[in-house]
Amino acid sequence: MKHTHNYLAIDLGAESGRSIVGSIGDDRLVIEETHRFPNHAVTLPDGLYWDILRLWSDIKAGIGISSQKFSNKISSIALDTWGVDFALLGQQDLLLANPTHYRDLRTDGMLEEAFKRIPRQTIYESTGIQFMQINTLYQLLSMVLSKSPILQMAEHFLTIPDLFNFWLCGSKQNEFTIATTTQCLNPLTGDWAYDLLEQLGIPTHVFSEIIRPGAALGTLRAPLAEETNLGRIPIVAGACHDTGSAVVAIPAENDKFAWISSGTWSIMGVISPEPVINADSLACNFTNEGAVFDSWRLSKNIIGLWLVQECKREWGVSYDEITQMAIDAQAFKAVIDVDDELFLHHGDMPEKIRRYCAETHQAVPETRGEIVRVALESLALKYRLVLEQLESLIGERLEVIHIIGGGTKNKLLNQLAADATGRTIITGPVEATAIGNVVMQAIALGHLDTLDDARALIRRSFEVSHYYPQPDARWDDAYAQLLEGSKK
Repeated sequence: MKHTHNYLAIDLGAESGRSIVGSIGDDRLVIEETHRFPNHAVTLPDGLYWDILRLWSDIKAGIGISSQKFSNKISSIALDTWGVDFALLGQQDLLLANPTHYRDLRTDGMLEEAFKRIPRQTIYESTGIQFMQINTLYQLLSMVLSKSPILQMAEHFLTIPDLFNFWLCGSKQNEFTIATTTQCLNPLTGDWAYDLLEQLGIPTHVFSEIIRPGAALGTLRAPLAEETNLGRIPIVAGACHDTGSAVVAIPAENDKFAWISSGTWSIMGVISPEPVINADSLACNFTNEGAVFDSWRLSKNIIGLWLVQECKREWGVSYDEITQMAIDAQAFKAVIDVDDELFLHHGDMPEKIRRYCAETHQAVPETRGEIVRVALESLALKYRLVLEQLESLIGERLEVIHIIGGGTKNKLLNQLAADATGRTIITGPVEATAIGNVVMQAIALGHLDTLDDARALIRRSFEVSHYYPQPDARWDDAYAQLLEGSKK
């Protein structure tokens, strides 16, 4: 490659956001974080919301800082965010309300309400998506049942990255990978599940054309181009779902592996050439979300480091302190199901963990270290359960698990994952989402040819770490306890 190309990735997670410039030249990819900012929910009298205008201000700040740092030499911009949440636009493209946070209580009981109208199996056959009350489908159903005036006024439905892309360049389209998170799309047709939506009373006219990852959306709006001195550079729809971007950056040489995108959520899965929608995937509650280049992510969402993040917030200590407490704490004191509804919402996570253990007649963790140790060991055990289900669905044993994302910094969890699953864990790169975002831009602009080329570039550019299982019979006992608890 003769010239260096700089690509700006805007990556928004459920806890923080960042702008990162990836520079590709001399057969290497180098990334530089230019701006980082928090992403916190805002509680109002009527619910829990995202602070969408502050996020937009930080996005613009990240663009401006990046432009200045790289002498206005940015080739393109792409943006990715978490899934399921959305905005509604009304007449003249006005934002009708702040987007509601997926942890808002409005979806409590919505799964049951949906099943009263449409059988669970029918919903799954129409969408192939894991049943979670946070899904867009149930957020919209809650608005239908409450006769929301916002929904009645809506003219356009945009997921969070679709909204920001509209503000960046004027495109009101729905990108494929993020659209598949909604449980409103039919993976067999590749279009919105119109029949399902109509049966639930959800207006279908608000849904726009679905575009594929890697598409050019347009160019930076003129006022932003002038404000940032970048000019009318391309805005690319990479994989707009953050997990979709992260999986692009897995530094593997073949597809014979499982992967975990580790962060607030742990999303565990495999790459599949087609959706897997059958009685077994329904029974195991697996999801089929869109990936790049006509592939799919057969996976399951697991509550991840959210448990630790909430303990950190409650105690006001650092991640390093929390991790060291867990290292020093007694092992195998208790086992929790990390996906129990008790842990979904905000509020005194340490007490919730103690309460779960007491109500399931286990030893109750008392110290901070014991509480976090229980959470991390239980998360590793859930990885083992999901891995066994994955292998059963695809009929193949997977010897390696790639862990990517910010959660790779938790070395204790990485080792516990290796020990619990009995598989080799390969971690890295940490900023997988931004890296996947960058290489999708490079492919879209013709600066890289294929996904294989991108992954080879990533292997040359970033180091990975290996964790090997350390046998301990106590894992089998703890796993049996998790399985027994999951039957109740």
